[in-house]
Amino acid sequence: MITEKEMIEQLRRGNISLPPLYFRFLQVGAGNREGVQLDALVEGVWGKNKVKFAVECKALSTPKVFRTGLNILKSSPLPKGCNPLLFLPFLSEKQLLELEQEGISGIDMCGNGVVIVPNVFAVFRSGQKNRFTSSAPIKNIYRKNSSMVGRAFLFCPSYKTVQDIWNEINRKNLLVSSWGKKAMSLSTVSKALKTLVDDLIVSRENNIRLLQPDRLLEKLSENYDPGNINKQIRLKIPEKNRTVQDYLAEIVKESGIPVVANGKSSVGRYAVMQRGDILSVYCPRAEELMERVSGDQYDRFPNLEILETEDETVYFDARKDGSFLWASPIQVYLELMAGDKRDKETAGQVKSYIINNI
Repeated sequence: MITEKEMIEQLRRGNISLPPLYFRFLQVGAGNREGVQLDALVEGVWGKNKVKFAVECKALSTPKVFRTGLNILKSSPLPKGCNPLLFLPFLSEKQLLELEQEGISGIDMCGNGVVIVPNVFAVFRSGQKNRFTSSAPIKNIYRKNSSMVGRAFLFCPSYKTVQDIWNEINRKNLLVSSWGKKAMSLSTVSKALKTLVDDLIVSRENNIRLLQPDRLLEKLSENYDPGNINKQIRLKIPEKNRTVQDYLAEIVKESGIPVVANGKSSVGRYAVMQRGDILSVYCPRAEELMERVSGDQYDRFPNLEILETEDETVYFDARKDGSFLWASPIQVYLELMAGDKRDKETAGQVKSYIINNI
């Protein structure tokens, strides 16, 4: 982490530049008659050309902080003769392009920046890597159990309170509601929510609501972790005028063992795609399920695959049809996006299903 004070000190020492443009530090603070106080006043120098800038400095590089800094510079009257300049630890190329479009200059601690003064000089520099990744201090909330906070907004896009989100997550988590797993803590939900807000995916104005479902799905897909499969068992179940899922539903009803079809076996619920002859299911206790299943593990043509895992996300928001549980459309989408080209194409159908049903 870097502080605003440390950033201003680097600016004062002349360590921030975009050659041939460099900055000469003038003073800490840049007030005006309206009482608006920005963080510093600097002079941009390129040859004989000199231009004053009022600097708004932020020590975080999250989308929300970028937006806040940009809005301050757009809405605040600046000291006479000054141009606006946003100073962050890191500016992405997308953010630099937005600054350019808004007519506001921006620089970072990594060597990226856009400084444009019409009829005087212009610099656009990008491509330097972010050396301040810790400026987003929350852990990755788009993978593993914390991803359930984001997923909760894809079937219910608006909540009144954090407590409501917490209740819904633990209600939809099959291993919590019916298998005795420890519930997600309220603090975990709150921390994950903060990152969703910082990333401008969720808003907390008036109520807590989803803003960018496409962006949320993209983040979940980029960070998807299929989890550990402890055991994989394939066997042939005699169907006897009933489907394998109906047979399993009877066992689940008697034993209480959680069983949910995996994403690829569930794809037909949400998209047009032929699934294979094998029904693949997740179960936290494969051996306990096997004790109740009559099947042949040595048959050359298995019709059931049991994947043992306690990864809570695969059971989250499972959808019941009759007495059998199928994977949620979000789980289906993530598994398909982690697959081959054909899987990814089918994932587009599932994405449309998710968006249309929000």
